[in-house]
Amino acid sequence: MSHCLIISLCLLCCNSVAAIAQVNIWEGTDCHKRVELKPYVVDKGSVAVVVCPGGSYFWHDMEVEGHAVARWLNANGISAFVLRYRTAYVPAYVLHHRLLFRGNRYPDPQDDLRQALRHVRQNATRYGINPDSIGVMGFSAGGHLAMSAAELFPPEERPAFVVPVYPVVSMTEPCTHHRSRRGLLGDSRIGNEELRDLLSLERHVPKDCPPVFLVNCKDDPVVDYRNSALLDSALTAQGIAHKYIQYSTGGHGFGASDTKGTPECRQWRQEFLHWLSHNSH
Repeated sequence: MSHCLIISLCLLCCNSVAAIAQVNIWEGTDCHKRVELKPYVVDKGSVAVVVCPGGSYFWHDMEVEGHAVARWLNANGISAFVLRYRTAYVPAYVLHHRLLFRGNRYPDPQDDLRQALRHVRQNATRYGINPDSIGVMGFSAGGHLAMSAAELFPPEERPAFVVPVYPVVSMTEPCTHHRSRRGLLGDSRIGNEELRDLLSLERHVPKDCPPVFLVNCKDDPVVDYRNSALLDSALTAQGIAHKYIQYSTGGHGFGASDTKGTPECRQWRQEFLHWLSHNSH
């Protein structure tokens, strides 16, 4: 048996992943919806991350920004929970039927994330994790959702840390990602100034915001890089412990991929692990 194979088997044993079926986070509650959370639980791992894939609040990139992220976290001894939160979905994007019907819209995704955090905390013993070390990582619109948890949830229900990766941030500034705004607010409320303000995350960073690891690329062709710059400025103004990395190249949608983006932007994964080692309980 080769040395490489022996090392690989040792690592697999150290970070073995428990096979746990996905759960409907709303089962047994008054909310008669089916929202799936897929656990990827590492034996003897105390830190956990709820993963929110992106997709403009219309759809999800479940593989690159969801399951692949969970597998990468597992390989580094971190349990993960991939959330398929409610979005408007493709028919709403094409047909604009939410001009007449409610459909899925704010606060549905935020309610789903809040319930997912409750589920993971309530089952922390079963999952073998520390209920005080549960963070949220989100990509693109999922990054907006993750940061929403740090700003809009009651302090006792906020995550321990937040990781917005190339996130949507503002719903009011010229750099707004219009598709995500439409996806979240709904067609009938797209001009609602009160909601636009509430969901512009650069405007509502609380003084007790949890630590934030923020990363994006200046050449992002989808979500204007100034979204992250606005959030970085707001976090700095409030004195929040955070790290902001702005890469020159990498674009958008690279998730935890070994091939998407550029070698430069893929460094974010190691940078995050280093940051987490100094910011987790």
